[in-house]
Amino acid sequence: MITTKKSDRNELSRLTGREVDIRTPRDLQGLIRCYGCGAWVKDMKGVPHKYIGAPMGCWEIYGEILAKEYGEYGYPQPTHRLTVDTYAVQHPGKPSRQAIQSVNVHLVRLYLVLKKGLSMKQATTAMGRVLRHSDKFAWLEPPLPNGHITVVDVIKAQNIEEHTKQVEAWAKDVWKAWAIHHEKISKLVKQYLGE
Repeated sequence: MITTKKSDRNELSRLTGREVDIRTPRDLQGLIRCYGCGAWVKDMKGVPHKYIGAPMGCWEIYGEILAKEYGEYGYPQPTHRLTVDTYAVQHPGKPSRQAIQSVNVHLVRLYLVLKKGLSMKQATTAMGRVLRHSDKFAWLEPPLPNGHITVVDVIKAQNIEEHTKQVEAWAKDVWKAWAIHHEKISKLVKQYLGE
């Protein structure tokens, strides 16, 4: 279903460089909804990643965010790791060993940082310990919607301060969307970390 929210119109206008009426099919040519995050993105050919569930147009925006982080933002920690965790969780792909492992460990790190208050360094070390048990992980059915903040929102940041705030809001938003699985993630942490 196509919505007529003002935010959708603004997003599409930004992508196409012209005023868009999303009730008109010709205005949607060349655009698709990302099947991970739901953002309107360019419809591009190719498969961006083996197990991350994102079309090329969304992956391209994610790449632009990473380029900003590696370049002009000076590889900001812990913001960069939140970016990676959030994108992976918001684009879980289809059930496969790698996708299952990815979603579980990235949710674990979001849990440890956002809920338990661990530093990113502590959470990354703990994530590695949990990862040793990845053969025990199960597929977690993604929520719909999978958050309301997307890469399209994050890429709009004009400086490191805005970027950091936007990534933190994005991470919290996506973590909240996965509420149905919070107890499972908490149990994983308790089982493999004794926390």
